[in-house]
This record gives sequence, C-alpha cells and structure tokens, in this order.
Amino acid sequence: MKRERPGNCLKIIMLTIFLLTTTLISFAGVDTIKVMAYNVLYYGNGCQGPDAEYHNYLATIIKFASPDIVSLEKVASIKRSSDDEFGVAPYGFADSMIKYAFNTAYPGRYAYCTITNEARANNISVLFYDKTKFNFSNIVSTYVNGTDYNTYKLYHLSLTGDSTFLYVTCNHTKSGDEFEEVRELQVSGTFQTLKHHFKQPGNHLFLGDFNARSSSEGFYQQLTNNTDTLFNFFDPPFFPDRQLKYPADWDHNSQFTRYFTTSTRESGSVPNACGSGGGGKNWYDHIFISRRLADQKNNIHYVPQSYRTIGNDGQRFKVSAINSNVHANSSAPKEVIDAIYHMSNKYPVMIDLLLDDKQGSSYPGIETVYQNVIEKQDIAILSASVDKMIIYFPGELTGQELTIEIIDENNKSMLEKKITIKDTEYKLKYSLPQGKYSVKFRGRHNLVTTTWIKI
Repeated sequence: MKRERPGNCLKIIMLTIFLLTTTLISFAGVDTIKVMAYNVLYYGNGCQGPDAEYHNYLATIIKFASPDIVSLEKVASIKRSSDDEFGVAPYGFADSMIKYAFNTAYPGRYAYCTITNEARANNISVLFYDKTKFNFSNIVSTYVNGTDYNTYKLYHLSLTGDSTFLYVTCNHTKSGDEFEEVRELQVSGTFQTLKHHFKQPGNHLFLGDFNARSSSEGFYQQLTNNTDTLFNFFDPPFFPDRQLKYPADWDHNSQFTRYFTTSTRESGSVPNACGSGGGGKNWYDHIFISRRLADQKNNIHYVPQSYRTIGNDGQRFKVSAINSNVHANSSAPKEVIDAIYHMSNKYPVMIDLLLDDKQGSSYPGIETVYQNVIEKQDIAILSASVDKMIIYFPGELTGQELTIEIIDENNKSMLEKKITIKDTEYKLKYSLPQGKYSVKFRGRHNLVTTTWIKI
C-alpha cells in the first residue's frame, strides 16, 4: 500500500479545511460586496472616440475589478426618448452599456437603476448593480442643483430571507477652485433632502466625484464633521482605517499620491482633449460610509483597509497611469492600465462591504428608524381630466413654493407652473389631449415627487 508523503497529507488537510470553511461561509450567508465609484468623462457623447471602443475599455475594467455596485459619474446625459432635446448620448445608451460593456465582462450579471435628468444637464450619474445579489427598490430622493443627486434604495437578495437595505447617493459636484461654495451648496442641499427622509442614515454610501482639494472644504466638513453627529459620514482612509489624519490638504501633495484619482494622463490633449492632464495630482473621488457601515458589529459593514484606487500603484505623482520611465505600473494587468488611461482622466475607487446574515443588525428595527413618510410629501392627485386636475397638499407644505410640470410620453413638457401652496386642495387648469402624462412637483431645487396620470 502506497503511503502519502507528510507534505501531501498536509496539503490534503489544508484543502479540506478550506473547502469546508468555504461551504460553511456560503451556508451562513456571508457575502462580500464590492463597490466602485468612477467618473467616466462624458462616456457616450463621442468626445473621446467611438462608443464601441469605450465599451471595450469599460468591459476590461469591470472584468478586472468585478464590482457588485457601480456608480458611473459624468456619463453623457442619456436621451429618455427619441426626441429628448436635453439628452446627449443616444436613446437606449444605458442598455448599450449593459450589452457591450457589462455583459462582455460578465454576461447577464448587471442591471441599472432608474435614470433621471431633472437638471437637464449634459451629464448624469448612472447606478449599476449585480442583479444576482440585489434588487432595485426605488429612488428615495432627488436633489437638483447643476445635476441630479439621487439616493437609490437597493435590497440584498439575502439567503435567509431577511431584507438588508443599502442606500447609495451618487454625487458629481462642480469642479474648479473658484466653485468651492457651489460644491458646499450642492452637498448641503442633498443633505437637507436626506434629512426629510431619515432620522439618521442607515446602511448608506455617499460616493462619487466631489472635486475636493482638502478636508477643510465646507462640504467635506459637513459630511465628516456635521453638527448633527448622527449624519456624520466617514472617509475610510481616515476612519476606520486610520491611514491618514486630519486636517489634510492633498492638492498636488505627493504624500497622498496613492489616493490620487486625477489625472490618469500627463497631457491634456493625449489620448484626446476631453479631460485634464498633469498626471497624479489630486484626490477628487471618494466613497464615504455611514456610521452604521463603519460599525463592525452591524450585519453589513465596511471591510477594514479595503479602500483602494484601481490602477494607481502609489507612484503616479505627476505622471500618467501608463508612464513606466520611473516606475512600471504593475498594480493591474497591462490591458487594464491601458483601459483606465483611455477610458477617463480619473481612476476608479473601490471599497468592500461584508454582509453576514447570521450576525444580525446592531440597529434593530431599521425601517422604523427611517422617516420615509415624506418620501412623496403625501402629495396626491385626487382627480384629473383633459382640462383640470385637483391636487391634495398636506398642511405642512402650506406657504411653500412648488413648480408643477406635466410631461407627455415623448418627454415633451406640456405645462409648467409655479405656485405657492395656500390650501390643502389646489385646482390646476389646462387643456391637454387624452393620453398618459407624468406630473412632477419640484421645490426650489428638490424634486419632491413624480407620478403618472391618464386622462
């Protein structure tokens, strides 16, 4: 009888332990969720080159990173109908991204959330998710200031049958040193909108391209050092990772090179003139996590030390992603580095979250904590015909200014009227042909609610 060598026996034992551990983890309902935020530089408007070429670049990056949630910022605004005058990318472009980029990387894995462009901007954020792990519930809130700041609600397809909700707010603030106050207004407006919906953030990600030069910027302080401490978010390299300390000024500061997200390129005209150059010089893109996600006792929480900048090896100060004269970039395969260089002048950033169904939430009664009763401000259309509609407003909205807009199925605005709410019932007169229409109610910046009528 042939005897196994001691070394072979050890390998067999270790393999058995690994397989048992993997099996136990699967049955226990443990899942690692990888989250990416990525500014894709007007992807879809043709500025950089043919869409097919950039689908391939994105597919290469997605294949390598394998994210479960992807926020793409600065996508060229997508036409919501064939004659949408505010869209830049062609009608159906989001489906093209799925078909030619995401499905090329992982067939049948991804879907995207509802797309909006209430700001009528030339760029939007689009949230993609792994549909084998998550379902999209709804957009909880939209704040409009330059672009749409949407908060999306996803729920995990839990193995135990219990729902774990994850909220994602996508951001792309105004760039430029001279627009620091605008950035603060954009984030503060988004925060005020969120406070209408939540007593405190739950499992919440606040991510995107913030164009911040330092931690002293007003919006950054509002996020991380809020007077309402329940609404404090955390920038993982500072906390909980404690790799960095406040105050921090990363603008052209080589000490922060490993965190730089701009620029992947040295030249402002190569490979094209659509984005900035200068090499690694600033840290604009962040993934902020809520207090709950920072709590290691919560059933879903941030994985310590998992924050990373894909394609940045920490040696990119003032040089491009592909520059190998001083230091070859081996942080990813060459084809991935090349794709990052061509896809955008920004590097994507990522974190990992750990979901443990057996651990249980350290914040019981999660849905009762949320104040979603104002999610649609309790506005209701009591009746509608071809010449008028009767609208109900809750008493707490008395005195507020709202804009009512009626849009047909071809995304054409048929009526827009500003009103001051004086009573709980309001009669809006108009003359419209029979059909199906969306009715939108906006505050000064915030989209309060949208609904459909058929007359």
